[in-house]
Amino acid sequence: MEEILSGVGNVGFPIAVSIYLLMRIEGKMENLTTSINELSRVIAAKLD
Repeated sequence: MEEILSGVGNVGFPIAVSIYLLMRIEGKMENLTTSINELSRVIAAKLD
């Protein structure tokens, strides 16, 4: 039982950090996607 709790304690922190970082990156990816879409529209408008 002690080994299981120790394993969860050791693995739990990296999982929590990974989830936190993924959530932060998700917001930045949404902003990047919006910027790329806007850039595509501007380029398409200039080419027409």
